Amino acid sequence: MNQSMGLLGRKLGATQVFADDGLVERVTVIEVGPCVVFQRRTAEKDGYWALVLGFEDKPDKLVKKPDLGPYVKDGSPLKKAGVNPKRMLREIRLPQEIVEKYEVGQTISAADVFESGQFVDVTGITKGRGFAGVFKRYRMRGGSRTHGTHEAFRHGGSIGQCMTPGHVYKGKKMPGHHGSKRRTVQNLRIVDVLDEKNVILVKGPVPGHARGIVTVRKAVKKSAAKS
Repeated sequence: MNQSMGLLGRKLGATQVFADDGLVERVTVIEVGPCVVFQRRTAEKDGYWALVLGFEDKPDKLVKKPDLGPYVKDGSPLKKAGVNPKRMLREIRLPQEIVEKYEVGQTISAADVFESGQFVDVTGITKGRGFAGVFKRYRMRGGSRTHGTHEAFRHGGSIGQCMTPGHVYKGKKMPGHHGSKRRTVQNLRIVDVLDEKNVILVKGPVPGHARGIVTVRKAVKKSAAKS
């Protein structure tokens, strides 16, 4: 599990920038933060250490009482933090020494966590493709198109046995819903950090559609920044 600091963000799209050596780099633009610390999970109270972060303001008229937290009155996390309602709340597990650095209600920007040349892991929900066959879903080759093959060009072939075991195994690759899965792309290098806009440019693709919510964390496999 990635135990490094991270922030919530929104994927804005893709573009290209020129590096110092004149080469073109294709990058993904991510609006990261500012995020607000809503709650702190502690080992004494919750059994583990974590931060609950909020991202992007939500109009008060859209906030329902159950969304305010377990206690609608003074015990509400919103009122304790003293911040406006947010569209997205997410919990990030962290070591004790990192959690203790932040206070409830504190605002964290992209420049406070990330810097140019750093490697990050980005987690998001992939694009939904709807109901798809085995060709598109699992890249199967298909059957023969000669020697009397009839209406089985894009089928998956045999899916089970007759006598033994007499049923289809669970997890058999068959047509079904494609996409809309939680995926993480690791070791993406930050090309640039735009402090005034809370935007980072990462080299490479990021899961999800434009305007989709993502979580950006320091890379777990690459700790040292490289140019």
